[in-house]
Amino acid sequence: MITHWRSVLPHLGHDLPPDLTPETSSGAVTAGLPLELVRQSVSAKEYWEIPEPVLERYRTYRPSPLWRARRFEEEVGARAPIYVKYEGGNISGSHKLNTALAQAHYYHRAGFRELVTGTGAGQWGTALAAACAAFGMTCTVFMVGGSLRDKPYRGSLMRLFGAEVHASPSTLTSVGQSGQQANSLSLAIGEAVEYAAADPKRAFCIGSGETYSILHQTVIGLEAVEQLDDEVGVVVGSVGAGSNFGGIALPFFARGTGERLLAVESSATPKLTRGVYAYDHTDATGTGPVEAMYTIGSSYSIPPSHSAGLRFHGAAKVISAMRHHGQVDAVAVGQRTALEAARAFAMTELVLPAPESGHALAAAITAAAQPGKGVLVCVSGHGLLDLSAYDRLLAGLPEDAPADEEALREAVAGLRRI
Repeated sequence: MITHWRSVLPHLGHDLPPDLTPETSSGAVTAGLPLELVRQSVSAKEYWEIPEPVLERYRTYRPSPLWRARRFEEEVGARAPIYVKYEGGNISGSHKLNTALAQAHYYHRAGFRELVTGTGAGQWGTALAAACAAFGMTCTVFMVGGSLRDKPYRGSLMRLFGAEVHASPSTLTSVGQSGQQANSLSLAIGEAVEYAAADPKRAFCIGSGETYSILHQTVIGLEAVEQLDDEVGVVVGSVGAGSNFGGIALPFFARGTGERLLAVESSATPKLTRGVYAYDHTDATGTGPVEAMYTIGSSYSIPPSHSAGLRFHGAAKVISAMRHHGQVDAVAVGQRTALEAARAFAMTELVLPAPESGHALAAAITAAAQPGKGVLVCVSGHGLLDLSAYDRLLAGLPEDAPADEEALREAVAGLRRI
């Protein structure tokens, strides 16, 4: 068992740009943040001991498996080995439980008894609902409405753990009633921020973009380092906000062994490949902290996608800073290509990936097309509750429409560049 998380901050060689607080801020995002999570976001301390109550829960599903996907290699014509780190073997079905358990522990210890969040594909909402149940807390989730309609059993699973689940946009908040950016993860997060601020007993809780959530995910990469028998040349993970990619890749960066770190995003939300490095809002309310990130603009209308977990307008500030300094690479993959790669993986390895992980698998296929050291890819969750996406693939899912260049330019026009 890995007993400590490992921070990448001491190894960056540069500072992260400070957050800004807009005049309209309600303070809802940061006011209740437990002090330990603040420390984990800013301290130069490298190793953080995993609290025993969290470690106890980790023991039920960690370490997660790693294997060489030989049949997948043969199917896709790989000329380099492909190693898979699989995070779908827990109740949430994804890597999200790693930080959900940690955050629920810290918030519970700080005296909170209800956590509120927004979720896209539903893995984070499921993870937080389960973690709240584990620590005797209640949970309220705003889930992107289109995703909840496509994956109703995600809502069922959250409710099984006692969570209240609301399709976003909802009528419970002014943000939801505004109708802006329907089916947007940014909107769901905005609703959660507003709802949490209405009651001091509630705390808003975020699953992916914050530095502390990425720290908690480093159990993935730390285990992989121990499990690999061979060297790898490329480490691949998909990026919504960045916790999955950060979890698999940043422990390798901290070792300083020179692997290429490849972040894979959706071509429908191309912040790392077509966005700008600028200060932007992390949610649709415009009242939370403004962070330095690669972004396509919080006002950008993101088109529908079967990979709802990747439909976030910006990348985490630590991932963005590393991209800015040339420490990580990025590529964008369309949803049809991603689902086809995921289907090939399911047919050969008998594991159905989440559509988000299909993006990483598609990039791994390309990376392994040339002979050399192996490719390590994180399959961040299973796709058993994403079968509607695969139904549409089998029915002839149309090709992806390219992101609107003019709309991208307009969405970032007023942002303060870095």
